[in-house]
Amino acid sequence: MSFIKHFTLLALLACAGATQAADYTSGNLRISQPWARATAPGAAAGGGFLKIDNKGPADRLVSANAGVSKLVELHTMRMDGNIMRMAKLENGIELPAGQSVELKPGGLHVMFLDLKAPLKEGESFPLRLKFEKAGEITVDVKIEGLGAAMPAQSHHQH
Repeated sequence: MSFIKHFTLLALLACAGATQAADYTSGNLRISQPWARATAPGAAAGGGFLKIDNKGPADRLVSANAGVSKLVELHTMRMDGNIMRMAKLENGIELPAGQSVELKPGGLHVMFLDLKAPLKEGESFPLRLKFEKAGEITVDVKIEGLGAAMPAQSHHQH
């Protein structure tokens, strides 16, 4: 095999591995790109984000748990007059049949409250997600930079 063909094959395999590493499956659900923003020293809370593709009937993300904080809640952002406020979702996050739901900054997200230590860029931690129908799945959350608006390029599908 020529050097160029060998190099191309290795590059394609590396990209496939990076994509696979960021995707998790539970029943009809595929969870991809789990990430959190780094937090400043002394911060009490942090946010987590991911994408859920639902290939089956409607489901619901009912709770989450992580060892990095004493409490984990599911939140959204809502307008209260002219002020954007965070609100806990008591009934979890709806996952409509055959649709994708993205947890992202400024919208739906996982909130890590009473952090045990700062979330440091470059580290990762396990996050256990509990779904009404698909059951539980643990994903590895990569911690991105303090001002990150989305996961680093290595988490995107190739």
